[in-house]
Amino acid sequence: MKLVNIGFGGMVARDRILAVLSPDSAPIKRMIQDVRERGTLIDASFGRKTQAVLVMDSGHVVLSAQTPEAIEETVEKGDESDA
Repeated sequence: MKLVNIGFGGMVARDRILAVLSPDSAPIKRMIQDVRERGTLIDASFGRKTQAVLVMDSGHVVLSAQTPEAIEETVEKGDESDA
């Protein structure tokens, strides 16, 4: 299992990420509110502004203070090291 750094010491399993989204649109904000009410929201932003929303295959949603681009770079870097 490969882990991806999502900022400030937070890590998620790379193979379990379905999508990395920006939190700015209204549908994403509604999704965050829905999963918060269901209890499947993981806030890994550590009190900072949320820059990325990670949708996991388990139905959990993870909030990160890193940008989606920075997370993408980390994931791609991990893919290169696997080769």
